[in-house]
Amino acid sequence: MPFPEDGRQRVVIERVSPEIDAGRFPIKRTVGETVAVEADAFADGHDEIVVRLRYRPADEVAWSEVPMESLGNDRWRGQFPVQQLGDYVYTVCGAVDHFRSWRRDLRKRLDAGQDVRVDVQIGARMMQAAAVRATGEDAVALRAWCERAQRAEPGPLTALCDDETLLALMDRWLLAQHTTTYERELRVTVDRERARFSSWYEMFPRSAATEPLRHGTLQDVIARLPYVASMGFDVLYLPPIHPIGVGFRKGRNNSVTADQEDVGCPWAIGARAGGHKSVLDELGTLADFDALVTAAAALGIEIALDIAFQCSPDHPYVEQHPDWFRTRPDGTIQYAENPPKKYQDIYPLNFESADWTGLWTELKSVFEFWIERGVKIFRVDNPHTKAFPFWEWCIGELKQTWPELILLSEAFTRPKVMFRLAKLGFTQSYTYFAWRHNRWDLTEYVSEITRGEIAEYFRPNFWPNTPDILTEELQSGGRPAFIRRLVLAATMSSSYGIYGPPFEHGWCAPVRPGSEEYLNSEKYEIHHHDLARADSLQPLIAKVNRIRRDNPALQFNRTLTFHPIDNEQLLCFSKHSEDGTNVVVVVVNLDSQYKQAGFVELPIGDLGIADYEPYQMHDLLTDARYMWYGSRNYVELDPQKLPAHIFHIRRRVRSESDREYFQ
Repeated sequence: MPFPEDGRQRVVIERVSPEIDAGRFPIKRTVGETVAVEADAFADGHDEIVVRLRYRPADEVAWSEVPMESLGNDRWRGQFPVQQLGDYVYTVCGAVDHFRSWRRDLRKRLDAGQDVRVDVQIGARMMQAAAVRATGEDAVALRAWCERAQRAEPGPLTALCDDETLLALMDRWLLAQHTTTYERELRVTVDRERARFSSWYEMFPRSAATEPLRHGTLQDVIARLPYVASMGFDVLYLPPIHPIGVGFRKGRNNSVTADQEDVGCPWAIGARAGGHKSVLDELGTLADFDALVTAAAALGIEIALDIAFQCSPDHPYVEQHPDWFRTRPDGTIQYAENPPKKYQDIYPLNFESADWTGLWTELKSVFEFWIERGVKIFRVDNPHTKAFPFWEWCIGELKQTWPELILLSEAFTRPKVMFRLAKLGFTQSYTYFAWRHNRWDLTEYVSEITRGEIAEYFRPNFWPNTPDILTEELQSGGRPAFIRRLVLAATMSSSYGIYGPPFEHGWCAPVRPGSEEYLNSEKYEIHHHDLARADSLQPLIAKVNRIRRDNPALQFNRTLTFHPIDNEQLLCFSKHSEDGTNVVVVVVNLDSQYKQAGFVELPIGDLGIADYEPYQMHDLLTDARYMWYGSRNYVELDPQKLPAHIFHIRRRVRSESDREYFQ
């Protein structure tokens, strides 16, 4: 067995976290956040060690370092900020700290009354070595300490053991020798804030007309923007806006036969007029789309486009690149299937094509086409039915040029597949939230995806409904169910979305019993929406989004904590801001019919509130204010009035004029 590169490296570094799959994938942060890193680090014998966290932007060479602090039992922790978009690299290094070891042992010898003259000379030699490397005032200070040590007087000797200024000087200038560096350099992908905190609104442009029976246009969507902005959404997501195929076009309610006036499904992309880089004629032109992007930006809204890599039988790709599709023994192209379901109007792409590099290049160019028109957010349809290597390559290539990109993965599939897509580069992910209804399910699932390793790379985006998902809870729960799911989605997750106007208007009729498809779904026909309906949830949605903007606690997921409450029909959780000054407590009645009540327990000691002190619970939904005492307090929610509280905890403080108030 050969000698190691340096057998004098005595420090061992293990179990670095966060680390995803042995460093194969990066963790995720947004600009301005910090990365907290922990590691096991130890050495043989009894010497002290110093452990440092190294980090740098991936495109730079020079490392920055911060010291890591001991957590006990050979576990260490440090953190560093990420200040720019793109990737960062980090690792951990450690070495035996001979000066700290010397200082510790000198204190023990002094306490024992031993002769320390030789020991002092050893320390002075280390100070002298540091002084040689030091510059300016540091060099002067180190030489002075060296002289004091050499005089070997009791006072200076005691100071050698205790003075933190000397220790800081030695940390800066005493070169660590035989440093062990962790075997891997780990990565952080840094996105912009909207990757972490965003509010999405989905609508069909063809249903945006102001009068019935007319096909909506992109100009109609521009006219709809103030309505979207009034509800506080910052992302407007549009289903595919491309030409729709005629071959095997679906009719209303997903009928396999279409009438002449049927408009087809937007996800059946492609016709003689073009494919993924074209706009449906009835919607308008590329100039209209450019005008939409500009108008939305003026209101603080970004346009998100649907990327659905599939083709109708009429898509130009079918004629130009037949080898990008699977061919059946009878010579026909294989249409999409999810047996026993058949989707004859859609041809899936073949990622095992002999021309896979040509296919990859063309699909990447679809993203590039729309990026160059100002789109920086994409919702990707069914990414789990496309090859994993393609996504890793495509997203990596795109983000090298446009690190501000945000990609939402619409993959309602097995957990490991969802997580793999997140690791490969998708910024946000749809989740199983829509199907988690009772307290146990919600608590277990939300805890799983907002804590631990999964939370380092998987960013959830909660949707109570989509054009494909009308859950049984919304079908049968009435208005209370829609309000409950809105509050849960918007407060549990820092990113969430709704499909509207069906959400704010309470659409709840399925196409048939047991189905999650809407009756008369917008996927297959045009609808006219009366935005002035008296029963619209629009005012409540606007209030919830305003609460999200005003409370930093709701803009992160990492502090989400569930709290005990003695009624299974009630759910209680809290979030707090990074500095702890903003605390939000949410209580939700999970019963759509009946009033529910119970006692909730809050860890008020963690909030700096004594058991005898009153504190105010300000309900941000109703502006009601309740005075609570102690950790255990009573709540009651009537779903026919409002099924949820969103409380802001206000602590009692005393002003300069000695008057008490709550803030």
